[in-house]
Amino acid sequence: MTDHNQSGARPRGQTQAILLGLQTPDRDDAAVARSAEELASLAAGLGMAVTTTVVQRLREPATQTWLGEGKLREIAALTGGSGEVPRGPAPPVASDADLVVLADDELTPAQRRNLEGALGVAVLDRTEIILRVFEARATSRASRLSVELARLQVELPRIRDDHSIGDREGGGGRAARGASNVELAKDRMRTRMAAIRAELAALAPLPRDRGDGPFRVALVGYTNAGKSTLMRALTGSEVLVKDQLFATLATTTRPLVPPSVPPVLLVDSVGFLDRLPHRLIASFRSTLAEARDADLLLLVVDASDEAAERQLAVTRETLAEIEADALPCLLVGNKADRLQPEARAAWLARHPDSLLVSAYQPAEVTALRAAVLTQLTTQLETAVVTLPWAAAGILAAARGELQVLEQHAGEALTAT
Repeated sequence: MTDHNQSGARPRGQTQAILLGLQTPDRDDAAVARSAEELASLAAGLGMAVTTTVVQRLREPATQTWLGEGKLREIAALTGGSGEVPRGPAPPVASDADLVVLADDELTPAQRRNLEGALGVAVLDRTEIILRVFEARATSRASRLSVELARLQVELPRIRDDHSIGDREGGGGRAARGASNVELAKDRMRTRMAAIRAELAALAPLPRDRGDGPFRVALVGYTNAGKSTLMRALTGSEVLVKDQLFATLATTTRPLVPPSVPPVLLVDSVGFLDRLPHRLIASFRSTLAEARDADLLLLVVDASDEAAERQLAVTRETLAEIEADALPCLLVGNKADRLQPEARAAWLARHPDSLLVSAYQPAEVTALRAAVLTQLTTQLETAVVTLPWAAAGILAAARGELQVLEQHAGEALTAT
C-alpha cells in the first residue's frame, strides 16, 4: 500500500526533496507520520523542502534496496531514474542537485548505494540528516569534536563500498603489494577517531561529587520541548530560544534568579529525539554527563504535543542509556498555556506528581522555582557548629552558601 502527500511547489532557494517512509507492523500510522514530520522539519533547517511524501508498508525492509522493487520503480518515475539497481558500481550523483530523496530510516551502505543507483539522485537517510544538522549547529569545541566522531563512525563502514579507491594499492616496498587505499583510509579514520576521543576525555569535566559546590539542576527532555525558554524564565539569561529542532547543541549553565540559599545552577544541554542514532548518543556522552552529575533533573515535556507521552518515553529511555535514570526527577509539563481545561485535567490525572507550567506565566514560573528548591532542600544535611567569637565572621561569610536555621549566642556562637 502507498500513501502520497503532495505539499506544493518548492520554495525558492530550497532543494526539493522526496521523503520516503517505511511502515513495518511494529509502527502505527501516527508513529510513521510523526517521524516523517520530524525528518521534514530537520531537512527544512538544511534548506530542503519536502514536496512529496511516500510511505510503503512492508513486513520488513528489503535487504538490498530498503524498499520493494515495485516501489523503487514508482519513485524512479518521480526522480528520472531507471528503477533498476546497477550491476556494477553506480554512477556518482550530484551532491548539490535540485532533488534529493530522504529515507526516514538508517540505511546500510549497500542500501544507500543501490537506492542512488536506481533513482539517479542523492539519497540521504535519517542519520545523515541529523548529522548535518548537528554539524551546522555545533559551536563549542566539544560539540564539534563529538559530531566529527559520529560522522567518522558513520563513514567508516561505507569505505568498503567505495570502488573509486578500493582498486588501487598504496604503501609497501617494491616486493610487497602494500595496503589498499581502502585499508589506508580506514587506518587514517581510526587514528583520527582515537585522537578525538582523547581530546574529548581531556575536555570533559571531572566527575562531580553531589553535595560539592552549588546545587546543579539539569533540564532534560525532547528537542523543542521548551527547555531553553524555561531556562530563560528561571535565570533571566539571554539564552538562545528558537522554534527549531536541535536549535543548540551547546551546554548552557546559569544561576537561578532570584538567587537562592544554597545557590543553584541550572544546566541546559542537547535535546533528545526519537530514533536518535546510538552513535550520536555515545559521541555526546561528555555533554550529557552534565545531566548524569546533576542533583536534580527537570524532565521537560511539551504537554500540548499529541506525542507528549511518546516523547516522555524517549527521554526516559535516553536517560537510562546515559545512566541518569535513577536521579531525583521533577516532571514538568511545559507550554500549558496551549492546553484547554479538559486537557490540563487529563494531563494531571496521568501525571499527578508533575507540574504544569507556561514559561510565559510568571506565577507558574515562580511555582516551579519553589518546587525545585523544595526538592533540593530534602538533600540538605543538618549540622551544629560552635564557633569562638573571634571566628564569628566565618558564619557571616557562609550565609550565602548555607541556610542557618537557629543561632544562639553565649560564651561561643552556636548555629544549626
